[in-house]
Amino acid sequence: MKTLAVVIAAGLVFAGAGPAHAAPAPVAHASAKFETYSAAARAVTHDPVKVPVGAKITVVGVPTIGGGTTVLLVLNGLLPNRAYGAHVHVKACGAAPADSGPHFQHVEDPVQPSVDPAYANARNEIWLDAHTDANGFAQSSSTVDWQFTERHAQSVVLHNEHTHTAPGEAGTAGPRLGCVNVGF
Repeated sequence: MKTLAVVIAAGLVFAGAGPAHAAPAPVAHASAKFETYSAAARAVTHDPVKVPVGAKITVVGVPTIGGGTTVLLVLNGLLPNRAYGAHVHVKACGAAPADSGPHFQHVEDPVQPSVDPAYANARNEIWLDAHTDANGFAQSSSTVDWQFTERHAQSVVLHNEHTHTAPGEAGTAGPRLGCVNVGF
């Protein structure tokens, strides 16, 4: 949790940095327990075996001084000793796993679904793959050299496996297991 506090503090200090004419990028934050879908749910499990009801997720997105973005993911209460993929997605969580839309891409791939490594990569998307410890805890972070501007992402989705990188499967990580709404 010390890492989370440092990221939040840095975001509060640096969010106002940058050119005087540009509006500072906001700090994004979401912290919730996974639950079954309802219109009021902030974090939704689509697979209660792999993402149990009551497991916790925290996401913090912080603009950096150099014009980038750092996103921190903290998970607690998931299955122990297990790999999860995680990505920032375009739309908010919904009742169906696909409701959160595709991954947010800084430069959008004209071909969807995007599996071209030129677009589906950890520089153009925010990938937060994590591996839980024996207690079901994991944390991950990603820093990209761009910020959300007029286009904003709305969620982080947990996937069944770590993200693939080969042509034809780049960016894929298996079924969507859970989702949390985050206002990037």
